[in-house]
Amino acid sequence: MLIIKYRKIFYALSGILIAMSAGALLVWGLNFGIDFKGGAIIEVSYPEDRPEIGAVKENLDKLSLGSYSLQPTGNEGFILRSRAIKDAERPLIQESFSFKDSKKVEVKRFNSVGPVLGKEAATKSLISLFIVIFCIVIFITFAFRKVSEPISSWKYGFIAIVALLHDVIVPTGVFAALGHYYGYEIDTLFVTALLVVLGFSIHDTIVVFDRVRENLSLARGHREKKPFDKIVGDSVSQTFARSINTSLTTVLALVALYIFGAESTRHFSLALIVGIAAGTYSSIFFGSPLLVTFEKWQNRKK
Repeated sequence: MLIIKYRKIFYALSGILIAMSAGALLVWGLNFGIDFKGGAIIEVSYPEDRPEIGAVKENLDKLSLGSYSLQPTGNEGFILRSRAIKDAERPLIQESFSFKDSKKVEVKRFNSVGPVLGKEAATKSLISLFIVIFCIVIFITFAFRKVSEPISSWKYGFIAIVALLHDVIVPTGVFAALGHYYGYEIDTLFVTALLVVLGFSIHDTIVVFDRVRENLSLARGHREKKPFDKIVGDSVSQTFARSINTSLTTVLALVALYIFGAESTRHFSLALIVGIAAGTYSSIFFGSPLLVTFEKWQNRKK
């Protein structure tokens, strides 16, 4: 198949994506939300007539919130980000938005997290990512334990993890750039999106790898001496349409959610769109060709 034949081109493309994502992370870093650094986020909506942002800021400036940001959302509301808000301050903030009840306002979201809880959330998020990746390695190694030729089972697990790192780095780098230019934040929903992407991506990768295992068994059963790159190429061809169609239908649903969904789930939808697209690419164009590359490296050593 052309994917296996021209695998170096796809390696180069993956390398460019990873380098750009890593560069964005190193240069701009991540814009952590209140879930990780502590603070408050308040989203309000004006059903009738939204006031000018300057007038709202004048009211908020009287509350000693320190450094805060107020941004319009849609055509009817605002999003306020500030330090953690005490219970006693909540009615004062609502009064500021409603101009002392002279304007009708609806509080759609009010989240306040202290710095200690933020650090705890960040730690637990990292732990959960590492646990998921570790469990995936163990599962693949066990599932492919009977496959020893031409490459051993643990290498299937290693290649899957390399592909998963690709799928995590790319959306994280995209959000680093979006955070720098448009203020996109990294929160627990983003971590949830990464965990979903890991599951989705490893599912695609295992489907291809399992077809490779089946085709290897069939070749041995018929005593055929097919080259390993031919077996991998056939396996990718047999699963290509299924992987693309599954990912495409999922992405289309997420695009609809991104466009028509609530503001609070928009970034979550975008993270899934980028991650699933990267995961589908890595399963077909990156992870599977790596099997052939590993096999050729082994032959050179021999």
